[in-house]
Amino acid sequence: MGPTLISVQVGIPRKVVRDGEEVLTGIFKTPVNGRLRMGTLNLEGDRQADLSVHGGPNKAVYGYPSEHYAYWKKELPGVELPWGSFGENLTTSGLLESEVHIGDRFTIGAAEVVITQPRLPCFKLNLKFDRDDMVKRFLGSRYTGFYFRVLREGEVGAGDEIIPVHQDENRVSVLDTLRLYLRESDSSELRNRALQVKYLSPSWRKGFSEQI
Repeated sequence: MGPTLISVQVGIPRKVVRDGEEVLTGIFKTPVNGRLRMGTLNLEGDRQADLSVHGGPNKAVYGYPSEHYAYWKKELPGVELPWGSFGENLTTSGLLESEVHIGDRFTIGAAEVVITQPRLPCFKLNLKFDRDDMVKRFLGSRYTGFYFRVLREGEVGAGDEIIPVHQDENRVSVLDTLRLYLRESDSSELRNRALQVKYLSPSWRKGFSEQI
């Protein structure tokens, strides 16, 4: 069986208190039964809290591989981890950061999406898990998931096949992109390939251009 959409989650920003201060976050997502419209800015019913950092067409929808949950269950014993625990809209099967590329396009249900960047966790992941080291652990695992841009709007639902329709010819994986960002790779050849990818998020393109 090919790649599949395991679960779909949405959330509305809620206030949490951290160190005596109220913070608004959209990281709390809840699985949804039935089908939802995936639009160019978000999934129907989903809201991001800080649109200066989250959201926008290049980060419309966040996908996270279901395969990584086994790792996190070992890392976080006793913590309940329902689908959507990492703030993802789409919990996937068959798409791994080491195997999918920036610029790869897929159809999911009636929609078409393209991968634009890995996810860089912000402090709100620490809030979600109520631990100070979660951002560091998340980044350290390299299990970051990836953002999608929505090229064609349409309805999606759990159980939909995720059908590859185009593999980007530059072949820069999500994991390669993260390693470039973290300067674990200083391959100018890889960086140049990344800069050739049409759908690489503009903020990442700018960062890589400045590394040259």
